[in-house]
Amino acid sequence: MAIEAWFMDETSGEDQRLPRHCYPKELVSPDYLAELGVLYWRLNPENYENDAELKKIREDRGYNYMDLLDICPEKVADFKEKLKNFYTEHIHADEEIRYCLEGSAYFDVRDKYDRWIRIWIKAGDLIILPAGIYHRFTLDTGDYVKLMRLFVGEPVWTAHNRPQEDHPARKEYIKNLVTEKVGAALEAY
Repeated sequence: MAIEAWFMDETSGEDQRLPRHCYPKELVSPDYLAELGVLYWRLNPENYENDAELKKIREDRGYNYMDLLDICPEKVADFKEKLKNFYTEHIHADEEIRYCLEGSAYFDVRDKYDRWIRIWIKAGDLIILPAGIYHRFTLDTGDYVKLMRLFVGEPVWTAHNRPQEDHPARKEYIKNLVTEKVGAALEAY
């Protein structure tokens, strides 16, 4: 089963926890997400402590830091304010790596044309957002997700709210998008 993603109805004033599909629905393929630098694996969340594939991903990518985070009204102080902060568009200077162990939530990312794509993560989905991509996070209407956070080295959770066009991570991200686009055009030629 592939991850579910779609272009969002950006005019909707609906609750941020709803799917917010365009009408008609405009689904986004895993290949298109990969073009944006968003990586995805489907793993077994019930055996994460002994999962050989997760161990290999961590070793190959140098993810030596790990913690677990429950996000729900009962476990997060000032829950509504935190959810509002998570939903503010931002970038990070490093990759954002999240493995959904229980529940579900949304990551919204901007594509190369500045359109919002909603990515629905559920138990078993490991997603990596590249450094410099504009994104935001929210729960869905289940109001619960248990996430594993992975990081290279000491974790830095600093969010840099948009606009950040001069941030080194954003510049590098844009450069990589342009390089890949030019490379694909040359291959097609």
